[in-house]
Amino acid sequence: MKKLRAVLSLMLAFVLTLSLLSGCSSATKQQSSQSNNTTQNAKNKDFKVGLVTDVGGINDHSFNQLAYQGLEKAKSELGVTANFIQSKQQTDYITNLTQFAQQKYNLVIAVGFLMKDAVEQVSKEFPDTKFLIIDSDITDRPNVASATFKTEQCGYLVGVMAGLMEKEKNNPKINDQNVVGVVGGMQIPPVDSYIAGFQQGVKAVNPDTKVLVSYTGNFNDPASGKQMALTQISQGADIVFHVAGQTGDGVINAAKEKNVYAIGVDADQNYMAPDTVMTSALKKVDVATFETIKNALNNNFKSGLVYFDLTNDGVGYAKPIKDVPQSIIDKVNEYANKIKDGTIKVSDQVQK
Repeated sequence: MKKLRAVLSLMLAFVLTLSLLSGCSSATKQQSSQSNNTTQNAKNKDFKVGLVTDVGGINDHSFNQLAYQGLEKAKSELGVTANFIQSKQQTDYITNLTQFAQQKYNLVIAVGFLMKDAVEQVSKEFPDTKFLIIDSDITDRPNVASATFKTEQCGYLVGVMAGLMEKEKNNPKINDQNVVGVVGGMQIPPVDSYIAGFQQGVKAVNPDTKVLVSYTGNFNDPASGKQMALTQISQGADIVFHVAGQTGDGVINAAKEKNVYAIGVDADQNYMAPDTVMTSALKKVDVATFETIKNALNNNFKSGLVYFDLTNDGVGYAKPIKDVPQSIIDKVNEYANKIKDGTIKVSDQVQK
């Protein structure tokens, strides 16, 4: 018995020793990993990224803000040095882009279709600087990547939702006029692609629905957005989709004031009016921004077009509010699958 106890004691001591050694080894590995990450992030700090916003600025609740979020994520997770400049007017674009290029930033990001001419000019003057332009296509420069989004697809999906919601006549916010509205900012391709998809989605499930389309001509004037939305609401629209950047804040406010529904754009804008914004058409600019920074940092920068669509989760729609029945959500998802497998082809051309 004494021998058995002695053997058991030795075995227990052996197991404890192994456990301690294993723990020390894990702690050492963890410390080593943390040390390596710290060292890597310190090196990454030499990689400089500059972001130039469109006139909407980083608080537009839309694509500029999403690009900024992607930049901040890269700063936090990758350890790169990141700065931004907000453009006040379109004449600022060349100056702002040039400022970062002259300071030898490794990657300069231009947010928005309207910056195409400026990027073409500055990227030619600074061939050793890499550029990313959001929402435009520059394909003839080895130092320019273009992130483009198939927003006609997500526009289609929120259009399907709107068209089906028009049939929910027991909903107190839905009237009997069968009218929906769209308020666009400037009449440019990235805006029109959303609107084109929305028109097609509505008509696919509710051909008799009237779709009102108006443009404010700007992206940073909520007052004009509100006035345009109020006009559409007075014409019977009980769902208003905005594709107008910060101008769209006014559209959402108008819908809230008149107790109808709004549909947000680019980001999930439900937080702006939780009972009013029934969903949002999503364009994942933050993902495109972060991934391009990461690739450039790792010497995997690729010039030319990079497409984001439903198949690679580059576009989509935000979780609808409880007012939207599950049967409608299921139908929207059916249409999403048909777009993914090619059964439905969505045009990016607005119907007149």
